[in-house]
Amino acid sequence: MTGGTYDVAVIGAGIAGASAAAEIAADARVILLEAEARPGYHSTGRSAAVYLPSYGPASIRAITRASGAFFDSPPAGFATHPLLSPRDVVFIARTDQAEALEQMHAELAAEAPIRRLSAREVHERVPLLREGYCAGGLLDATGSDIDVAALHEGFLRSFRARGGTLAMNARVDSLARGRVGWEIEAGGQRITAPIVVNAAGAWAGEVAAQAGAERVGLVPKRRTALIVAAPEGFDPSGLPLTVDIDERFYLKPDAGRLLLSPANEDAQAPADAQPDELDVAVCVDRIQRAFSLDIRRIENKWAGLRSFVADKSPVLGFSAKAEGFFWLAGQGGYGVQSSPGMARLAAALVLGRSVPADIVDQGLNPDEISPVRPGLG
Repeated sequence: MTGGTYDVAVIGAGIAGASAAAEIAADARVILLEAEARPGYHSTGRSAAVYLPSYGPASIRAITRASGAFFDSPPAGFATHPLLSPRDVVFIARTDQAEALEQMHAELAAEAPIRRLSAREVHERVPLLREGYCAGGLLDATGSDIDVAALHEGFLRSFRARGGTLAMNARVDSLARGRVGWEIEAGGQRITAPIVVNAAGAWAGEVAAQAGAERVGLVPKRRTALIVAAPEGFDPSGLPLTVDIDERFYLKPDAGRLLLSPANEDAQAPADAQPDELDVAVCVDRIQRAFSLDIRRIENKWAGLRSFVADKSPVLGFSAKAEGFFWLAGQGGYGVQSSPGMARLAAALVLGRSVPADIVDQGLNPDEISPVRPGLG
């Protein structure tokens, strides 16, 4: 059995683990353990992420804002082309959703240049909407599509360049605290490290149980997405990402086609998630009620798991029960857009440093994402 001794072992090579490992590897010996045959097979590889500082709970919004400089100007050699492509976001509301529209506007107006739209203005921007469906909306012009594959590969490239070791097909079979740190058996390797970073996504709760760490109530939830053709003769490329104000569906352009989702959050045990036919039917029904689309054929469909705790904020910090066990989990659907800032924050805490000043300046209180905060478990 091969293996070795490292300063930090990171479990999970999705966007959270890859980005954190890349940051930590600048100052420590790091091994990155991935259970699958390739990194990002599950949630990261199935994400149609956008960079939207107004999206998510307050803690996520703060870390996302702190990630903006990285997305705008990544390190030299990180990617061969820009990571972001501008994409307006329009939140739409029916008459019966007016209160939700007002609440969102009140919550976000102080943080981002959110603008109210009349029903006519919404239809001008989203001409596929059915006449009379929408009573008004909000425009966020700070959004962008993220090249998720380029971002993920950039972090993995940085990790390797800093001397990090990536181990594939290395599912954690055992994890126990020994005399000199954590003793890990994974993929036929025996690894020792004083610090373990739990970035296992939907499997983070299972990894924590192996380590004897606290329960945080992490629940993986399935989300389904579909690709359909745009109406004949219609170019969807200029459409905004269009989101129901209660997040019951969304629609966005995707390489000349339309990406649709019912924005479902169905609890599911960790697994290779597959789209449920009921979710597909619900998606088609909701989209056709809102948009002038006649969906007769689905070109592609898939599902991914997004993991949440009760308050939907991430779980980041050292365990109070398992020495040297660091939580990096519960990012929900916000993990890609917040990954640069989240990685810097995780690396600082893992290495015993202060929270980066620019993240503090964005209003983040680290206690609000701690694994020992009230309401978890």
